[in-house]
Amino acid sequence: MRITRILYREVLKQVDYYSRFNPSPLSIEKFLQFGQEKCEKTSFLFLRKELPVRIANIMKELHLLPNSLLEMPSVELVKSWYERSFDEILNFENASSDSAQVLELFCDTLVKIRNRHSNVVETMAQGIIELKQSSSVDQHLEHCIQYFLNRFYMSRISIRMLINQHAALFGSDLHNQSPRNIGCIDPNCDVKAIAYDAYDNARFLCDQYYLTSPGIDIETLNASDPDGPVTIVYTPSHLYHILFELYKNAMRAVVESHHEDDDLPAIKTIIVKAKEDLTIKICDKGGGIPRSSRDMLFQYMYSTAPQPSASGMNSAPLAGYGYGLPISRLYARYLQGDLVISSLEGYGTDAIIYLKVLSSEANELLPVFNKTSSKHYTSIQGTHDWSSGSTNNTNGNGKWNDRMSVSN
Repeated sequence: MRITRILYREVLKQVDYYSRFNPSPLSIEKFLQFGQEKCEKTSFLFLRKELPVRIANIMKELHLLPNSLLEMPSVELVKSWYERSFDEILNFENASSDSAQVLELFCDTLVKIRNRHSNVVETMAQGIIELKQSSSVDQHLEHCIQYFLNRFYMSRISIRMLINQHAALFGSDLHNQSPRNIGCIDPNCDVKAIAYDAYDNARFLCDQYYLTSPGIDIETLNASDPDGPVTIVYTPSHLYHILFELYKNAMRAVVESHHEDDDLPAIKTIIVKAKEDLTIKICDKGGGIPRSSRDMLFQYMYSTAPQPSASGMNSAPLAGYGYGLPISRLYARYLQGDLVISSLEGYGTDAIIYLKVLSSEANELLPVFNKTSSKHYTSIQGTHDWSSGSTNNTNGNGKWNDRMSVSN
């Protein structure tokens, strides 16, 4: 036990050291250059320094979370995964980059780390559920959780991107890649084809659950080159993740809103490629979302679906955790894009995805641990400086009270 504590303290010292460095964001263009050079030694030298920096930055924030959350069993499990993975990467800190055996072992270690962290999202979500079941969550704690999870999951996306790219170029993943891909990036990613793929899989789930599903209508436009293809340099799995989640939500809304109708209105998708942005607009006629609920759509502690059971973790991805939209937006923002939801209550909802067309501008958006980020976990949220919409400003007869409000 004493040896374990000593090793743990050593890991924390290394975390402190590496957290002093800022992550080095890459662009899609840089990823492609790395991939085209296909130099395993260069990738090894970069990753053995960059991965500990990214992991250490987010681990420092993890330790700033309130004890009430850190003590939850699922959160402790996630923390232990990160500590172990960080320690395993540090084993290569001074290893020879000229040894083929070292390079192979490094790649195997990265794949093992990736597999270990495959259920991080669900496990952390379970930790939040455990917290809500064991104690009340005040506004400050909810703010801490929201701020942290956005940064934590963005960090996870970036770390998996680095690992997946290395494994796809130099490891066993190489055999599972499309021949036109450079690592896990497709230089000519066919957006319409991925949209159809995401729709088909979402429709399969919808048919299983509701025994029916709406159709789809996809329209494409290349605004800067009318005869050119609507493609983009992108990671297909990231785009698929976003589209699948949006189609799943749209189908659920359409079926539940039109359950008595014989014909369900189709989901319309418009894909437009211009000079700066590739924009995807998904329109449904699923009844829309009231404004009072719209601000909650990207909150991790909010979901309109039933909470998943522990045995149902491997069913529909993240259904019921309320994580689908927030994480989809992170995938879009990871390379300087965005995801925006607009709705007409009583009619339907539009989801708009923005992606960078120029690979040189599609830079990673990464969390950085510093004094500014630390303040979000320690500062108490101030009182509002606008009147609340729920404040009762009328008397019992519906007339405005004459007395003035007094501010503290």
